[in-house]
Amino acid sequence: MNNTIIQNSVRFFVLILLQVLIFNNINLYEYINPYVYIVFVFFYPIQKEKGAFLFLSFLLGLCVDFFSNSGGINAAATLFIAFIRLPILSKILNKSDFDYQLFNIRSLAFGKSFTYIVLLTFIHHFILFSFEYFSMNAFGSIITKTLLSTIFTVSIIFIGIILFTKKR
Repeated sequence: MNNTIIQNSVRFFVLILLQVLIFNNINLYEYINPYVYIVFVFFYPIQKEKGAFLFLSFLLGLCVDFFSNSGGINAAATLFIAFIRLPILSKILNKSDFDYQLFNIRSLAFGKSFTYIVLLTFIHHFILFSFEYFSMNAFGSIITKTLLSTIFTVSIIFIGIILFTKKR
């Protein structure tokens, strides 16, 4: 089997377990909920088939929904950021930086990788909390929860990237 397939499979299952067993139980001040399972979307290889990537992203969100009893909102948010990942990445990176074969988030400049992760995390959280509240009357709560959870999630993601990935 290909090393990339094994890495992505292990990452998929480990992120589901971490999210379901640890991070779903963190709820600070009723506004801060980390959703680190979306790291799968950030690290999935770009040169792989897009249909399989979208399916795996949907399946990832659906697994989290199944264990969280959240009715598909994680699947919708994860599928959306998986769909817009490549256009956002191509806007953030110059054509000279954007090499499909050698793309590695640790090899990017910190500002570019930070922008990429923060933007996708914010979009994910905004969609997730919009579906959770599903009311324009709760717009202030949606924005507050999105901002605070994004800050907390991005902090955890960068700690994980620093600790568990190799710099190339």
